Amino acid sequence: MSVADSVEGTWDLTISTPIGRIKAVVELRDEGGALTGTAHGAGEEVPLADVALDGDRLTWRQAITKPMRLNLAFTMTVEGETMTGTSKAGRLPSSKVTGQRRTVPVAAES
Repeated sequence: MSVADSVEGTWDLTISTPIGRIKAVVELRDEGGALTGTAHGAGEEVPLADVALDGDRLTWRQAITKPMRLNLAFTMTVEGETMTGTSKAGRLPSSKVTGQRRTVPVAAES
């Protein structure tokens, strides 16, 4: 099992911001040994940049345009099926982030 296997999948995130809780979905994949991903939320889909996993520490960056244009930096700690951490947007205060991996039925091996 590669390191990326431990975080691959679809994660439901809740970001506690000064303007309220924001729900987002992050999909992480291992593509040739490199972690990649996309984030969905507020009616937009954006690619993740600089996705890195170091032990149980997962980091990535993403740009959003809704509810406002921001460049976000996530620093998360992954423990099994959950992740916790923060999202930082420039000089704004950090927002607390929690995540839960979606359980997917195991497909039969073909």
